Amino acid sequence: MKNYVLFLIAVLLLASCESKKESNTLPLAGTWRLISATATEKDSTYSTFNAKTKMIKILNETHFAFFNHDLNNGKDSTAVFFGGGGKYTLKDSVYTEHLEYFNNRAWENNTFEFVVKIKNDTLIQKGVEKVEKLGVDRIIIEKYVREK
Repeated sequence: MKNYVLFLIAVLLLASCESKKESNTLPLAGTWRLISATATEKDSTYSTFNAKTKMIKILNETHFAFFNHDLNNGKDSTAVFFGGGGKYTLKDSVYTEHLEYFNNRAWENNTFEFVVKIKNDTLIQKGVEKVEKLGVDRIIIEKYVREK
């Protein structure tokens, strides 16, 4: 009987380890700095990355936030600041943002779906930004590096 109980415990432990192994969650949690960004609208692809600004994205297990500001401390005509955030879901490599907060309120309450990949300390997300009331419909690719 004692051996049967030990065998049952061993089987349950192995089963719980296997289910964790099968869960395909990417290590998204952390702070990421944008290093490149492109957008494609119709037949035109262009960079949306501005080297005169710094943008970070912060992710925990359920929420995301992003902030972008100029590197001149807002002291000249290049002054810019924007930020937003909300909840996200991740299923396999499909990352879906539910934008709840943004300084441009017309973007709020929209959902954006991306495919994400992580290679070493680089996060790449590709998907569609579509906001009908603003006429926005483009494919974006953003690359981030993990901040240490």
